[in-house]
Amino acid sequence: MPDANENKGLIRRFLDMPNDSVVKTVTVAVALCLVASMVVSAAAVSLRPVQQANSLRDKQTNVLEVAGVYDPNVPVAEAFESMEPHVLDLATGEFTDEFDIETFDQLATSNDPAIVRALDEDPAGLGGHMQAFRMIYILRADDGSIDKVILPIEGYGLWSTLYGFIALEENGNDIYGLQFYQHGETPGLGAEVDNPRWKALWNGKKLRDEDGTLQITVAKSVPAAGREYYIDALAGATLTSRGVDNLVRFWMGEDGYGPFLERLKAGEI
Repeated sequence: MPDANENKGLIRRFLDMPNDSVVKTVTVAVALCLVASMVVSAAAVSLRPVQQANSLRDKQTNVLEVAGVYDPNVPVAEAFESMEPHVLDLATGEFTDEFDIETFDQLATSNDPAIVRALDEDPAGLGGHMQAFRMIYILRADDGSIDKVILPIEGYGLWSTLYGFIALEENGNDIYGLQFYQHGETPGLGAEVDNPRWKALWNGKKLRDEDGTLQITVAKSVPAAGREYYIDALAGATLTSRGVDNLVRFWMGEDGYGPFLERLKAGEI
Protein backbone atom coordinates (compact mmCIF):
# COMPACT_ATOMS: atom_id res chain seq x y z
CA MET A 1 0.00 0.00 0.00
CA PRO A 2 1.57 3.39 -0.97
CA ASP A 3 2.71 5.78 1.80
CA ALA A 4 0.15 8.60 2.22
CA ASN A 5 3.01 11.11 2.54
CA GLU A 6 4.08 10.40 -1.01
CA ASN A 7 0.93 12.13 -2.28
CA LYS A 8 1.60 15.28 -0.22
CA GLY A 9 3.60 18.26 -1.36
CA LEU A 10 6.85 19.34 0.26
CA ILE A 11 5.24 22.19 2.23
CA ARG A 12 2.39 19.95 3.48
CA ARG A 13 4.85 17.33 4.66
CA PHE A 14 6.89 20.03 6.42
CA LEU A 15 3.81 21.38 8.18
CA ASP A 16 2.81 17.87 9.28
CA MET A 17 6.13 17.40 11.08
CA PRO A 18 5.99 17.52 14.91
CA ASN A 19 6.56 21.02 16.24
CA ASP A 20 9.50 19.79 18.30
CA SER A 21 11.21 18.33 15.22
CA VAL A 22 14.80 19.52 14.88
CA VAL A 23 14.41 20.04 11.13
CA LYS A 24 11.22 22.08 11.58
CA THR A 25 12.65 24.17 14.44
CA VAL A 26 15.86 25.03 12.56
CA THR A 27 14.01 25.78 9.33
CA VAL A 28 11.55 28.13 11.02
CA ALA A 29 14.36 29.90 12.90
CA VAL A 30 16.36 30.41 9.70
CA ALA A 31 13.29 31.65 7.83
CA LEU A 32 12.47 34.15 10.58
CA CYS A 33 16.05 35.43 10.57
CA LEU A 34 15.97 35.91 6.80
CA VAL A 35 12.65 37.76 6.90
CA ALA A 36 13.80 39.94 9.80
CA SER A 37 17.05 40.82 8.05
CA MET A 38 15.18 41.73 4.87
CA VAL A 39 12.82 43.99 6.83
CA VAL A 40 15.71 45.70 8.63
CA SER A 41 17.66 46.16 5.40
CA ALA A 42 14.64 47.62 3.63
CA ALA A 43 14.00 50.00 6.53
CA ALA A 44 17.63 51.11 6.59
CA VAL A 45 17.61 51.83 2.86
CA SER A 46 14.31 53.69 2.97
CA LEU A 47 15.34 55.75 6.01
CA ARG A 48 18.82 56.64 4.75
CA PRO A 49 17.75 59.90 3.05
CA VAL A 50 15.98 60.97 6.25
CA GLN A 51 19.04 60.12 8.35
CA GLN A 52 21.32 62.02 6.00
CA ALA A 53 19.01 65.05 6.08
CA ASN A 54 18.90 64.97 9.89
CA SER A 55 22.69 64.66 10.09
CA LEU A 56 23.15 67.61 7.76
CA ARG A 57 20.66 69.72 9.71
CA ASP A 58 22.40 68.85 12.99
CA LYS A 59 25.79 69.85 11.56
CA GLN A 60 24.41 73.11 10.20
CA THR A 61 22.79 73.86 13.56
CA ASN A 62 26.13 73.43 15.30
CA VAL A 63 27.84 75.76 12.84
CA LEU A 64 25.17 78.40 13.46
CA GLU A 65 25.37 77.93 17.23
CA VAL A 66 29.15 78.22 17.46
CA ALA A 67 28.98 81.37 15.33
CA GLY A 68 26.35 82.84 17.64
CA VAL A 69 23.66 83.25 14.98
CA TYR A 70 21.35 80.30 15.68
CA ASP A 71 17.69 81.25 16.05
CA PRO A 72 15.27 78.40 16.87
CA ASN A 73 12.48 80.39 15.22
CA VAL A 74 14.25 80.43 11.84
CA PRO A 75 14.49 77.26 9.70
CA VAL A 76 18.04 75.93 9.86
CA ALA A 77 18.42 75.65 6.08
CA GLU A 78 17.30 79.27 5.68
CA ALA A 79 19.62 80.56 8.41
CA PHE A 80 22.53 78.57 7.01
CA GLU A 81 22.36 80.54 3.78
CA SER A 82 24.27 83.27 5.64
CA MET A 83 27.27 80.94 5.78
CA GLU A 84 29.81 81.12 2.97
CA PRO A 85 31.40 77.68 2.46
CA HIS A 86 34.89 77.15 1.05
CA VAL A 87 37.12 74.13 0.57
CA LEU A 88 40.49 75.06 2.04
CA ASP A 89 43.91 73.71 1.06
CA LEU A 90 45.56 73.43 4.48
CA ALA A 91 49.12 73.45 3.12
CA THR A 92 48.75 76.81 1.37
CA GLY A 93 45.97 78.37 3.40
CA GLU A 94 44.16 79.16 0.15
CA PHE A 95 40.72 78.20 -1.13
CA THR A 96 40.55 75.64 -3.91
CA ASP A 97 37.99 74.95 -6.62
CA GLU A 98 39.25 71.39 -7.04
CA PHE A 99 36.12 70.07 -5.33
CA ASP A 100 32.43 70.74 -5.71
CA ILE A 101 31.27 72.51 -2.56
CA GLU A 102 27.80 71.01 -2.90
CA THR A 103 29.05 67.43 -2.83
CA PHE A 104 32.26 67.66 -0.78
CA ASP A 105 31.85 65.34 2.22
CA GLN A 106 34.53 65.67 4.89
CA LEU A 107 33.90 62.32 6.56
CA ALA A 108 33.37 60.40 3.32
CA THR A 109 36.75 61.52 2.01
CA SER A 110 38.66 60.89 5.24
CA ASN A 111 40.23 57.72 3.81
CA ASP A 112 40.70 58.93 0.25
CA PRO A 113 44.45 58.54 -0.46
CA ALA A 114 44.23 61.35 -3.02
CA ILE A 115 43.54 63.96 -0.35
CA VAL A 116 45.05 62.41 2.77
CA ARG A 117 48.60 63.07 3.93
CA ALA A 118 50.69 61.37 6.59
CA LEU A 119 51.63 63.16 9.81
CA ASP A 120 55.13 63.10 11.29
CA GLU A 121 53.55 63.89 14.67
CA ASP A 122 49.98 63.20 15.66
CA PRO A 123 49.16 64.92 18.98
CA ALA A 124 45.44 65.05 18.16
CA GLY A 125 45.23 61.29 17.70
CA LEU A 126 44.07 61.35 14.08
CA GLY A 127 45.52 57.95 13.24
CA GLY A 128 48.77 59.23 11.77
CA HIS A 129 47.16 60.99 8.81
CA MET A 130 44.86 63.87 8.00
CA GLN A 131 42.94 65.33 5.09
CA ALA A 132 44.77 67.97 3.11
CA PHE A 133 41.51 69.81 2.38
CA ARG A 134 38.81 71.00 4.76
CA MET A 135 35.41 72.59 4.39
CA ILE A 136 35.30 75.86 6.33
CA TYR A 137 32.69 78.59 6.66
CA ILE A 138 32.84 82.37 6.63
CA LEU A 139 30.19 84.60 8.16
CA ARG A 140 30.22 88.11 6.75
CA ALA A 141 28.96 91.35 8.23
CA ASP A 142 26.37 93.50 6.45
CA ASP A 143 29.13 95.49 4.74
CA GLY A 144 30.68 92.34 3.28
CA SER A 145 33.66 92.21 5.63
CA ILE A 146 34.52 89.02 7.48
CA ASP A 147 32.73 88.73 10.81
CA LYS A 148 33.77 85.22 11.83
CA VAL A 149 35.38 82.08 10.41
CA ILE A 150 34.12 78.66 11.49
CA LEU A 151 36.64 75.83 11.30
CA PRO A 152 35.97 72.09 11.79
CA ILE A 153 38.23 70.39 14.34
CA GLU A 154 38.59 66.85 15.60
CA GLY A 155 40.80 64.72 17.78
CA TYR A 156 40.86 61.91 20.30
CA GLY A 157 39.72 62.40 23.88
CA LEU A 158 39.55 59.54 26.39
CA TRP A 159 37.15 57.11 24.72
CA SER A 160 36.35 58.63 21.37
CA THR A 161 37.14 61.05 18.59
CA LEU A 162 35.55 64.43 19.27
CA TYR A 163 34.19 66.28 16.24
CA GLY A 164 33.38 69.95 16.50
CA PHE A 165 33.82 73.52 15.34
CA ILE A 166 35.75 76.53 16.55
CA ALA A 167 34.65 80.05 15.63
CA LEU A 168 37.24 82.82 15.39
CA GLU A 169 36.84 86.55 15.04
CA GLU A 170 37.92 88.28 11.84
CA ASN A 171 41.50 88.70 13.11
CA GLY A 172 41.96 84.93 13.22
CA ASN A 173 43.22 85.07 16.80
CA ASP A 174 40.32 85.81 19.12
CA ILE A 175 38.07 82.83 19.88
CA TYR A 176 34.34 83.42 19.69
CA GLY A 177 33.23 79.90 20.55
CA LEU A 178 33.90 76.18 20.50
CA GLN A 179 31.58 73.21 20.59
CA PHE A 180 31.49 69.53 19.74
CA TYR A 181 28.66 67.84 17.89
CA GLN A 182 29.81 64.23 18.14
CA HIS A 183 31.77 62.28 20.75
CA GLY A 184 31.54 59.30 23.10
CA GLU A 185 33.08 60.68 26.27
CA THR A 186 31.96 59.69 29.78
CA PRO A 187 28.63 61.25 30.84
CA GLY A 188 29.10 63.69 33.70
CA LEU A 189 32.87 63.84 33.16
CA GLY A 190 34.40 64.13 29.68
CA ALA A 191 30.97 64.66 28.17
CA GLU A 192 30.93 68.02 29.97
CA VAL A 193 32.57 69.40 26.84
CA ASP A 194 28.91 70.00 25.93
CA ASN A 195 28.20 71.95 29.11
CA PRO A 196 27.22 75.54 28.16
CA ARG A 197 29.16 76.91 31.13
CA TRP A 198 32.38 75.24 29.99
CA LYS A 199 31.85 76.21 26.35
CA ALA A 200 31.35 79.82 27.46
CA LEU A 201 34.89 79.85 28.89
CA TRP A 202 36.28 79.90 25.34
CA ASN A 203 34.65 83.17 24.35
CA GLY A 204 37.17 86.00 24.18
CA LYS A 205 40.28 83.84 24.65
CA LYS A 206 43.26 84.28 22.33
CA LEU A 207 45.21 81.71 20.34
CA ARG A 208 48.57 83.48 20.03
CA ASP A 209 50.52 86.10 21.91
CA GLU A 210 51.92 89.26 20.34
CA ASP A 211 54.98 87.35 19.12
CA GLY A 212 52.77 84.91 17.23
CA THR A 213 53.47 81.99 19.57
CA LEU A 214 50.53 79.61 20.02
CA GLN A 215 49.57 79.86 23.70
CA ILE A 216 45.98 78.64 24.03
CA THR A 217 45.93 76.01 26.79
CA VAL A 218 43.38 73.74 28.48
CA ALA A 219 44.83 72.98 31.91
CA LYS A 220 44.17 72.86 35.65
CA SER A 221 46.24 75.94 36.35
CA VAL A 222 46.87 79.24 34.60
CA PRO A 223 49.90 79.05 32.26
CA ALA A 224 52.73 81.57 32.33
CA ALA A 225 51.28 83.27 29.25
CA GLY A 226 48.28 84.43 31.29
CA ARG A 227 44.53 83.99 31.64
CA GLU A 228 43.67 85.31 28.22
CA TYR A 229 45.08 82.06 26.79
CA TYR A 230 43.68 79.76 29.51
CA ILE A 231 40.69 77.40 29.63
CA ASP A 232 40.02 75.64 32.94
CA ALA A 233 40.21 71.84 32.49
CA LEU A 234 37.10 69.74 33.06
CA ALA A 235 36.83 68.48 36.63
CA GLY A 236 37.52 64.73 36.85
CA ALA A 237 38.19 64.46 33.11
CA THR A 238 41.94 64.97 32.81
CA LEU A 239 42.41 62.86 29.68
CA THR A 240 39.47 64.38 27.82
CA SER A 241 40.73 67.87 28.72
CA ARG A 242 44.20 66.94 27.52
CA GLY A 243 42.67 65.62 24.30
CA VAL A 244 40.83 68.91 23.71
CA ASP A 245 44.02 70.85 24.44
CA ASN A 246 45.98 68.70 21.97
CA LEU A 247 43.42 68.86 19.19
CA VAL A 248 42.85 72.62 19.44
CA ARG A 249 46.56 73.36 19.48
CA PHE A 250 47.10 70.97 16.56
CA TRP A 251 44.41 72.46 14.35
CA MET A 252 45.40 76.02 15.16
CA GLY A 253 49.05 75.19 14.43
CA GLU A 254 51.12 74.91 11.27
CA ASP A 255 49.91 71.42 10.33
CA GLY A 256 46.33 72.63 10.65
CA TYR A 257 44.89 76.04 9.92
CA GLY A 258 48.08 77.99 10.66
CA PRO A 259 48.76 79.06 7.04
CA PHE A 260 45.13 80.13 6.57
CA LEU A 261 45.10 82.11 9.83
CA GLU A 262 48.28 83.93 8.76
CA ARG A 263 46.60 84.96 5.51
CA LEU A 264 43.49 85.99 7.43
CA LYS A 265 45.56 88.14 9.79
CA ALA A 266 47.31 89.74 6.81
CA GLY A 267 43.95 90.63 5.23
CA GLU A 268 44.47 88.30 2.25
CA ILE A 269 41.16 86.46 2.65
